[in-house]
Amino acid sequence: MGGRINTIMQTCFFAISGVLPRDEAIEQIKKAIKKTYGKKGDAVVQQNFAAVDGSLEHLHEVKYPNKVTSTIHRLPPVADNAPEFVKEVLGPIIFAHGDKLPVSKMPVDGAFPTATTQWEKRNIALEVPVWDPTACAQCGKCAIVCPHAAIRQKVYDPALLDKAPATFKSTDAKGYKEFPGAKFTVQIAVEDCTGCGLCVESCPTKAKGTLTMAPQVPLRETEPANWDFFMSIPDPDRSKVSQGTVKGSQLLRPLFEFSGACAGCGETPYVKLLSQLFGDRALIANATGCSSIYGGNLPTTPWAKNAEGKGPSWANSLFEDNAEFGLGMRLTADKQHEYACELAKLLADKIGAELCEALVNADQKTEAGIAAQRARVAELKAKLEGDEDPKAKELLSLADAFVKKSVWILGGDGWAYDIGYGGVDHVLASGRNVNILVLDTEVYSNTGGQASKSTPRAAVAKFAAKGKELPKKDLGYIAMTYGYVYVGHVAIGANDAQTVKTFLEAEAYDGPSLIIAYSHCINHGINMRNGLAQQKLAVDSGLWSLYRYNPDKIALGENPLTIDSKEPTKDVVEYAYNENRYKQLLKLDEARAEALMKKAVKDVQKRNTLYKQLADLDYSMSKED
Repeated sequence: MGGRINTIMQTCFFAISGVLPRDEAIEQIKKAIKKTYGKKGDAVVQQNFAAVDGSLEHLHEVKYPNKVTSTIHRLPPVADNAPEFVKEVLGPIIFAHGDKLPVSKMPVDGAFPTATTQWEKRNIALEVPVWDPTACAQCGKCAIVCPHAAIRQKVYDPALLDKAPATFKSTDAKGYKEFPGAKFTVQIAVEDCTGCGLCVESCPTKAKGTLTMAPQVPLRETEPANWDFFMSIPDPDRSKVSQGTVKGSQLLRPLFEFSGACAGCGETPYVKLLSQLFGDRALIANATGCSSIYGGNLPTTPWAKNAEGKGPSWANSLFEDNAEFGLGMRLTADKQHEYACELAKLLADKIGAELCEALVNADQKTEAGIAAQRARVAELKAKLEGDEDPKAKELLSLADAFVKKSVWILGGDGWAYDIGYGGVDHVLASGRNVNILVLDTEVYSNTGGQASKSTPRAAVAKFAAKGKELPKKDLGYIAMTYGYVYVGHVAIGANDAQTVKTFLEAEAYDGPSLIIAYSHCINHGINMRNGLAQQKLAVDSGLWSLYRYNPDKIALGENPLTIDSKEPTKDVVEYAYNENRYKQLLKLDEARAEALMKKAVKDVQKRNTLYKQLADLDYSMSKED
């Protein structure tokens, strides 16, 4: 039953209370189980029956003393070395004592600090991964799929190991040409890990025991100190990292960590990747939904900052206006940059013509270019500090606007396909340089599993109890018809390298981009540890195509559509009936289930045929001189 205790506690209550005769109560409980869970399959029913029988078998009286004799005390809500605000304000809220806080303790502007989930140390996992450096391929696959950023990797100077704890593990770095002679470590935050096992499932050398699950409690003795030492190791120079590879991208520090998302969540690996690649200069508009709840739910915040104090600026807006909210961020950043350029030119004699020219026309297409611009901004601030000229003061306040901002608008399919679709379409049509990330679970996940326009045909969801009659809306195809929108269709469990490439291309494109990311979900009715395998099966069956539509290719006379997935090698039925959202319809109405599934297979075939035809179109006439 995993962490579920409702069936167990109900059984114990009726067995002890005498409200009903014991045998009658157990009989009624089992009837209720069959009625409630029957549509999810016999396996789920039998699991609950076994839980009932096991509860009765192990039910026994516990003798406890009439006074407190234990010397065990409850752990504090946050770590001892947490900042003052975290200990004095967030800690009491975590302990459900928030109503005792005086108003004077609360931030006057309502803004809460970021990077605070790191202080919770929830210790919820029964088992956590253990790393064996001798068998590791150093591929980065475990780190990129971790939903909570609890497993990370670094390369570093071997001299730093002189101060390492005795149990800290390391090995020689392999395949990092930009860091010759470096050491390499994969480190697990055992107190923050949820024990989902996705890292183990993703490991290409798991047969060799590179990552194995082990009981968490004994590892609390050594691993917190190892984690603290690991985090004290300086992050590598971003300008030297090969960010276009999976292993390279995972050397970048996640600026989204330890969220409250489900164990094994399919959404958060994409959010975390966004934070690694662009987080130190990102402005994020987050639609209400799962991502806004695990992304900004009080009291702690998973959006974080790097060693320099830089990190994403994040805000949540509603379903109906989040896209426009994010567009406003883009317009504001552009206007601030425009005005800063005007002021710099007016003050060119004061700040220096050379610095003015460099600031206004900086090439910020690479990490090295962005680093160089930040150095110029620091020089500008030094020159303007203390200057009483009103224009100089204005320019000083806008100096950071010279650094390229990466604007991201993100949310789920309920937002992007349904309630917020009008806004999404408006923002894409604007032509502005914004990036939209759709975390596509194909259902309203946060509100209990209602059908959306993204829900595939034949899947069961709330408001589609007899299986969805109509096919899934093709949001990517709609966006491609504009001709000037970058569109990416990704599934990190099927092709992590294509996912990284898509994110980098989308952000580099000087115009609107849309990334639609397959996100397995607990509402699909799967074992979340198998989520990555299910993503791969979705791609292998042709149900979820991997592609990139890059409008920059049109001017070169090339077809903008690149299909990255191969011809289907699996049946759609094999994918679908791994999930209870499809399988339960077989129990309710087998004939309808089979009829809808035939149509669903046809949907896949028609869409894939259409995409092949689009990818074969000749664009040579579009080549610009």
